[in-house]
Amino acid sequence: MWAWLNGPGKVFHQPLPQSTNYLGAYDKFGRLIRGTTRARKSDEDKSAQARDGEEDDDALTELEKKPQENNEDEDSLPPETLEDLQPFPLNRDFRSQPVLSVELRDAIYNRVVRDGRSVKAVSAEFRVEMARVGAVVRLKAIEEQWIKEKKRLATPYQRAVLDMLPRTPYVLGRPVIHESINDLPVHQATRQQIFYPTSESRVFTREDAGKVFDATLLPADARIPHPELIEQEKWRLAGMPKGEREDMQAELDRKAAQRKAELERRRKHKEDTEFRTVPGRRWDFKFQDINANAVGQDERSLKGVGWRYGFPHEDRKRGQIKIPRNVN
Repeated sequence: MWAWLNGPGKVFHQPLPQSTNYLGAYDKFGRLIRGTTRARKSDEDKSAQARDGEEDDDALTELEKKPQENNEDEDSLPPETLEDLQPFPLNRDFRSQPVLSVELRDAIYNRVVRDGRSVKAVSAEFRVEMARVGAVVRLKAIEEQWIKEKKRLATPYQRAVLDMLPRTPYVLGRPVIHESINDLPVHQATRQQIFYPTSESRVFTREDAGKVFDATLLPADARIPHPELIEQEKWRLAGMPKGEREDMQAELDRKAAQRKAELERRRKHKEDTEFRTVPGRRWDFKFQDINANAVGQDERSLKGVGWRYGFPHEDRKRGQIKIPRNVN
C-alpha cells in the first residue's frame, strides 16, 4: 500500500484541476494516458520531420523551437475521452455520467421561476429530463431561501466536487445534450411475446400494436414524455423553415397552457361549490355532502366515503396485487 501511495498513487494527492481523476485515466506507472499519448504523438511528428532531408535551414530552426513550445503547452491537456471516465479499472463497461454545471442549473431555474416557462418546455430546450428539471428547481429554491436567511452554504466543497466530475456546460443559444429525454419505460403488458396474425393488406400501426397487448395501452407516440418533438421533426422533414416551426410550437404551447388553466379553474369552481369551508383557529375544515350508496355492491368502491374504515385492507396479505394493472 505504501509503495503504491508513494509511487503511482502519488498523483491523486493533488488532483488535476477542472478534470476527473479516476484510476482508469492513468497507467500502472501513474502517468496520465491522454497526456502521454499526446507527447508520443508529438515525438512521432518531430521524428517524421527530422527524417525529411529536404527541409531548408529555416525548417530546421523551426524544428529546434518546437520542444520549447511543447514545454509551454504542457499544462494544457486534451479533452477527456470515454477511457478517462472509468472510475473502476476492472469494470470497463461503467463510465461516469456528467452532472449539470452550476451555470446550467441557474439557467434552468431562471427559465422556470422567473420566465414562467413550463417544466416540459424547459426540459425540451436544455435536453434535461423533466424529473431532473423539477429537482433542480426545488433545490435551487431551497438554496435561494438559505441565501435570504443568510445561512452558510458549502460553496467551496461544491466547487471542489464539481471540478472532479464530468459536467454538462451551459452554452447560450446552443444547448448541449445532457441525457435522453424521450425514453419510454417498459410497460408491464408488453413484457410478453405475442404472435398476432393479421392480413398483409392491413395497415398495422403502433396504436393497433398497443391494443394487442392491452385494450387500454396507449401507443408509444402518446406515452413518451415529449410527443411534440415528433411533430417538430415531421415539420422539419416537410421543409418548414425553423422560424415557422418555432412559431407553431409556441402557439401550441399557448393553447395547452390555456387548456390547463381552464381545467384548473373548473376544478377550483367544483371544489368551491361542492365543499363548505368552515374556518378554524389553526385549520380550515371542509365538509361535503355524500351518498351512502356510492360504495357500490361490494362496498369497496373508491367513490364511497369511509371505505377505508368499513372494510379491512388486504395490503399485507401474501399474493395481493398492490400496483395498477392498467393505464388510463
